[in-house]
Amino acid sequence: MTNYGMPYFLEDKTGSLLGSEFVDIHDRLHFVYRSTSHACSHATYMIFNTSSYTDPLMALTFGPRNALGTVSFPSHVSYPMGTYLSRISTSSGRAWKFTASDGQEYFWRWRSQPNQEWTCTNANGYMIAYYSLKTPGEPQYEGSSGCSLTIEEAFPRLAVEMLGTLMILRHIAEYRL
Repeated sequence: MTNYGMPYFLEDKTGSLLGSEFVDIHDRLHFVYRSTSHACSHATYMIFNTSSYTDPLMALTFGPRNALGTVSFPSHVSYPMGTYLSRISTSSGRAWKFTASDGQEYFWRWRSQPNQEWTCTNANGYMIAYYSLKTPGEPQYEGSSGCSLTIEEAFPRLAVEMLGTLMILRHIAEYRL
């Protein structure tokens, strides 16, 4: 992968929890977040790399009435969402932590930085990723929500986990769970 010396800027095409594409402006990463099942008892969303729509990279299954469900990976490992991404209290307020595939802990915080809806740091406080909403007053462009997920360039291997945990947190905020 080419190093640009800049983060991955993944444009969130729709800004919707029901499905979107996340495309790096330099075409280095491209993910699709898509609903694959929606019934009264559950809703399942898959994250795909656009090079392979047959092999999901992560699955998020929510329970009845939008309850948290499970997170599943291609290795046939599944976790309850509340275990995989747990709410904690910190000196700077509430956060959600998860242990990524690299064995390290990461922490998401809501509105902890100006112009960032969600911010993810590692245990040392280094910013790994953040999700920004469309800037008020910014023009509306066709095919773009104006929202974006930014992931530091050193962490492309965690991009799917950053996207998956972000979508769970947006779900939690939307349904006040």
